[in-house]
This record gives sequence, structure tokens and C-alpha cells, in this order.
Amino acid sequence: VLYIDNSYSMSVKQGARSLLDLSKDAARRQIQKAGAGSKYVLLTNDKPISYQPIPADKILTELSGIDISPISKTPAQVLTMVQNLVQSEAASGAEVYYYTDFQRNTITDEPNDAQMMRNITLYCIPMQAEAAQNVYIDTAYLTSPVLQTGQNNTLIVRTQYIGKEMKDAPVLQLSVNGQVKSAASLSFTNKNEQTDTFNFAANDAGWQNIMLTVNDASVRFDDTFRISARSAPNLSVLVLNENRPNPYIQAGFRAYNGFRLNQADIATPPKDWKEYNLIIINGINRIDDAMGKAINNALQAGQSVCIFPGRTSNVSSFNEGLHNIGDISISGMDTAAQAAANLQQGSDLVKDIFERIPENVQLPVANWHYIINAGLSANRQAILSFRNGDPFFARYKPSKGQLYISATAADMQAGNFVGSYFFVPFLYQMAMQSHGGDVYAITLGKQQPVYLPLNNANERNMLHLYGNNTDVIPSQLPDGAGLNVFVDAAVQQAGFYNLAAPGSDTTRIALNANRSESLLETWNISDLKKQWKNGDVKWVTSGDINMFNRSGNWDGFPLWKVCVTLALIMLLAETWVLAGRFRKPTVATQ
Repeated sequence: VLYIDNSYSMSVKQGARSLLDLSKDAARRQIQKAGAGSKYVLLTNDKPISYQPIPADKILTELSGIDISPISKTPAQVLTMVQNLVQSEAASGAEVYYYTDFQRNTITDEPNDAQMMRNITLYCIPMQAEAAQNVYIDTAYLTSPVLQTGQNNTLIVRTQYIGKEMKDAPVLQLSVNGQVKSAASLSFTNKNEQTDTFNFAANDAGWQNIMLTVNDASVRFDDTFRISARSAPNLSVLVLNENRPNPYIQAGFRAYNGFRLNQADIATPPKDWKEYNLIIINGINRIDDAMGKAINNALQAGQSVCIFPGRTSNVSSFNEGLHNIGDISISGMDTAAQAAANLQQGSDLVKDIFERIPENVQLPVANWHYIINAGLSANRQAILSFRNGDPFFARYKPSKGQLYISATAADMQAGNFVGSYFFVPFLYQMAMQSHGGDVYAITLGKQQPVYLPLNNANERNMLHLYGNNTDVIPSQLPDGAGLNVFVDAAVQQAGFYNLAAPGSDTTRIALNANRSESLLETWNISDLKKQWKNGDVKWVTSGDINMFNRSGNWDGFPLWKVCVTLALIMLLAETWVLAGRFRKPTVATQ
């Protein structure tokens, strides 16, 4: 089995040629030394060239077609694939020739796994260059959840560099829809990273192609970062209040003009809720049968509903309506002040708030809270929870839509939730869920789904992915009143793409290469040899490829060594004979 690592890091050059080209040359030399009838399986980070062994001449042809791929594989993934091939071929084992740069990001200790290395001999062939310099755009993000038209939008960009010191400062450039908006010269700190802020205006409504580029010539795949953003999405929010309007909810949504806020009294709600992306029920002291059915209808239509209850001693007044929604009930009230102890970082509401979740992030405090129970059918996820596991703020999914229930009220008497890090971002995220996204920067290989509110897709009306001369149908799974679309399973090239189905709006998607390949640091082979010592692992330099014998095994005593040894023996014999002719006779021999 030949494994040729064709990940982005193998595009680094050693002299005038890339590591991938040098790997293919070394593999060719190995195959040309193979005996007649030898067969190989050729593996790369893409799908296997063949699932069965094929003749050496065909392998030579296939080697020429290997190019750099955005996909990378770990040794565990490669060895697992080899074990599957061994089983499917009913073979006694396999010899795996592993051509790679041994990048630290992808190499771990899998060859020490006895099961993974069972009946496998692993020949490691390091293909490494001198320490390379690389400047790359690590990430970029907009500071607001929606793009404003005709106003300044703020974009935060983080760049990093590794390797030897730069001679000239690189330039970071921002363009929108192909038009250059701004540029900045990069001067890195001692941490080898820099954060820049760009301000720009979107002149037109609709989708905008935002592209950041840096002029780094060493490694090119990570010199561009793409964001697609839709301006003027006009998200609609309905707030039903028990008493007066909530100033915290009102201030949160009015901070950006991308939201259209409609407030009404709970006693006289609008008859039709379908036009709203989010319905907030604020300060309510009871949920009767009619309100419960109205909430259930909104959830069945795939909308998002959030309940901030008011304080009442009659907790059972909520349960009549809650039973119409799902297996949810309130059993009591806890009047002790408690801080939330846990944050569900994988929640859709949380994962896009912070660039990195702070280690000691301050969680909100509740001065009192309801004790909310839920059965399995309610599909509860506690986003914020107390130390005993009771939910502070939780998501329920009894049907298509998302139901969010706070265990306490949205006012300062109930605690500091409304003034915390999370309150306003939670409002934004809830409003955008049933609408679909307005900002996309998807990382290839991360299997990040794109949610689209499209519930009428069928075999004749499915979402297509268009762009870069591509027209494919990506994997799509129903989720509530829409679809989760896995675009990076359908394409492997970074760029801007359009998602659309017949009769539906077009959604612009930005795909970016995985930045894990940007960290070009490689293992010191001596250190790796000390770690990979339990399996049947052998280390070979690319210059010794010609030492493979005709059977494909590593030749322990090659022909040139045999010839040298025989020559030395003959020289010693000749010297001994000649020396015997000139020896003087001793007294004893006379």
C-alpha cells in the first residue's frame, strides 16, 4: 500500500519543487524497482484511487494525477482504511509505505495501537523541507449579527505567521464584491499574531462577497478568507407582553436596524404569527389552553418561540398551556439566589457568540427561578444550568420549531441575566434560526451544516450547489421546518457558492480552507521514533528508495554491499599470498 500525503502542507517547496512532487518521484522509483507482477493500492487524502490492488504500471499513471487536496488524514484514518482493505482482500497483512511531512497537527501515536497495526508493517518515509515561513489569515468575523446597508460595518481580522523573521511587511487587503475597500500593513507582535479592524459600507441590499487577502508567496491556500453576508435581511420579531414592554428586549433589538420589532399586549395578540421569525412571550403569569395551542401552532410551522415568565406563586397556572406544547411542566419555585454553573458550549445559541469561550466567563445569577421538568419527547437541551442540573435557560424541541424557556423573568429584580454577556446575543440567534443564516464562513472538512427554511424539498425540487463550474446536490437532512445542508461534503475547493432550489431564494455560501494545515511545524523524526516504538515501524529516507529489492521488501544487504565485501576479501587474499612469497625462512624451517 502506498500512501501519498497530498494535504496543503505538502505544497511547501524544497528547492524548486514541492514536497508532493518529491514524494511522487520517490514512489515512482520504488515502483520501478518492484518485481514483475507486483500490485499496489494507492491511497491519498481523497478517495482511494482503487479499492483493490492494481498493477505497477497503472499506479505509475495514477501518481501523475495526484494534486494538492484540501483534505488531510491522520495515521489512524489511513491505517483503518488499510485494515478494511486487508479484510476485503482476505490478505494475511500489508506493507504500508507512508510518504508525508509528519506535520505535528495531524500526527499522533496511532502506530502504537496493537489492533490498528495488526499484521501491518509501516515504512515511514519523511518528506520534509527546511522550516518554512507562512503568513495566513486565521479568522475574520463581523461584529454585528446582520449586515447594515449604507452604514459602516465592522470586520475583525486575525492574522498569524510562523517561521523565520519576515524581510518585508505583508499587506492585508479587504474587497467587497470585487471592489477593494481597504488595506493594512501587517506588523506582528511577539505572539506572532495581529488583529486588525476594517470598516466598510455595503452599498446594495442582498448578498455580499467579502474577501480578505494577504500577499504571502510561500504557501498560498490560506492567503484568502471569504465571508458571505446578506444585508437588509429584515428579520421580524413579535413581543407579547403581560404588562408594559420590556426595556431590555426593546433596547437589544433596536441596537441594529436589521430587525423589525412589533410589540403587542398578550391579551390582544395578532391573529397571524407566520410572518415572524421569533415570538417572545414576556412577563406572562399563566399559559392557558388557547395560548398553549397558539404556541404549538407556531412551533409546528418551524418558528422560534421564547418565554420569559413573570413571577407568580401559582406555578400550576403555566401547566395547562405547556401540556398542549409538549411534555413540559413547572413543579415549583426556588427562591434562593443562584448563579448558573454550566454553559452548553455546543448549543447553536452559544457557539457563535465568542471567538474563543473565555476560561472564566461570568455566568448570570438568578435571584429566584422556576423548577422546570421535561420528558424525553420534549428534547430538552439546557443551555445555561444550575449546579444541581436544573435549567436556567433551555431549548425544547417538541416539534419542528425551537422553544426556549427561561426559568426566571427578564428583569433586574429576577437577576442579572438581562445585563449578562448572553442576553442580547441569545435574542439575535433565536431570531435568525427560523430565517436561516445571514453570514457564512464555512470551514471545509468540518461538516458544518447550513440551515435553510425550506420544507417543500422533494426528489424533483432539491437544493443544488452552484459555483466554480460546479452543479451538485449536497447532502441534506430535514430539520424542523427546513433543511440542514452539508455543503463541504459535496465540494472540496474554497470559494463562493450558491445554494438554491427551484422556486426558492438563493443563499450565498463562503467556503474556506481548513487552517490546521497552516501550522507547518513538523515532527523531529528522532523524537517521533521514540514515540512510535511499539508497532512494526521502520524508518526510511527518500534517498534510500533504490534499496527496495525486487520483491518489494526492504533489502537488508543490497548488491553493492555484497560486491564491496567480495572485493575486500579478494584483496586480503591476494595480499596474503604475495606476502607469503617474500617471507624470510626462520631458523626452525631451515
